[in-house]
Amino acid sequence: MTVDETDDEAGREDARGSSFAPRHTRRLSDKILIAFHHACDQGDYEVAEELLRILEMMLTRRPVSPDANRRKNMESLVAAHERLWLLRHPDNRD
Repeated sequence: MTVDETDDEAGREDARGSSFAPRHTRRLSDKILIAFHHACDQGDYEVAEELLRILEMMLTRRPVSPDANRRKNMESLVAAHERLWLLRHPDNRD
């Protein structure tokens, strides 16, 4: 499997019928956080805000299983909120 293949291609069969092993990828929440930062870098704050809202929903809903990374995830969420606020209010920097 190549790096250029999408997540949807993981686990599909090739022309000979051999199945590819699903590749390990980042968690969805990590991908959304990356997309948030990319939107900030591009100056698209409306999209960044929506991505942040979705990320917050994912991280604050009741977890099915205990998550050892919950504190780190919440710290990343707070930092993302702070970044977006600072980008939208550049005149209010300390």
